[in-house]
Amino acid sequence: MTQSAEVAAPAQRRPGPLQRALPWLITLVCFSYLYVQIDRQAARQGESALGLLASVFADVSWARWLALMVPYSFFFFLVDSLVVWRIVNWFNARVRYTDIMPIRASAYIISILNEQVGKGAMALYLNRRDGVPGWQVGSSMLFIMFCEFFYLLFWATIGVSLRWDRLPEIFHVIPSLAIGALVFFTAWVLYFRGRLAPGLKLRDRQIFHAFRQARAWQYGMILVLRSPALLAAVVVYTLALRLFGVEAALLDMLGYLPVIFFGAAVPGPFRAVAIALWAQLFPDNAAQMAAFGLVQHNFFILFNAAIGLLFVRRANRELFGEPQPST
Repeated sequence: MTQSAEVAAPAQRRPGPLQRALPWLITLVCFSYLYVQIDRQAARQGESALGLLASVFADVSWARWLALMVPYSFFFFLVDSLVVWRIVNWFNARVRYTDIMPIRASAYIISILNEQVGKGAMALYLNRRDGVPGWQVGSSMLFIMFCEFFYLLFWATIGVSLRWDRLPEIFHVIPSLAIGALVFFTAWVLYFRGRLAPGLKLRDRQIFHAFRQARAWQYGMILVLRSPALLAAVVVYTLALRLFGVEAALLDMLGYLPVIFFGAAVPGPFRAVAIALWAQLFPDNAAQMAAFGLVQHNFFILFNAAIGLLFVRRANRELFGEPQPST
């Protein structure tokens, strides 16, 4: 970076005290809610809250639970890598699927802290390894995030429609949000195809390279490619829930899980909100659901990072070695 570029770079504003405290406050409220619900269930059963939680964990067959979760995590990784591979080959360079897997897996390690930084690492990797211009590969990562939002919103809308009466009223806004998003998506595609506001040149920037190239069917194809991971999750979570002593039908889980995934995808403390939602959906089994939500969400994040460790040596070698010419 040149000295002038460094001077031109704006200084980052530090968040204020309230902004820094808000995620912690939301998390505290969620876990306080969980504790109250667990304590009520424990009182009905003549136990303490901690004693009830301990018995829940003791009763789970963890070997059977791992037999569900480990294959699912690998399956999710394969689907996730497929999406990245498809988008990079559409908009950037011809790259083999097996060459995408190391950086997609390694990015999971960074994604423990921040999913968007993980995508930035993938962009840097493809720039170094395949010589793809940085702004163009950054555009593909932006395209992935854009499609992820619509994919989650699509399934969350189906979920709310299936279990409207069981979900908290705050989620009833999702269908309206989906209608607004569909209008926005239509305008977005028309704009980048040059049919809407042709005189506005924002579309010509390199960061929008993928959107200029994309056709409407390609957005739909990403939804199709991603959906097997969610449908597999519906089956796996239904079976895993039974190991915690709670029964739910597949159709119930198809209603609940996309909404929880949609909420958990929001940056910040909303994973705590998603965990608390399980107890609200099954109030008579608050302890089981608190344990289930906590274990499911955290195992998935941490085991994905463990998958990343299998590939991190190769990713580092290719990231910090000599850049490869693009094909």
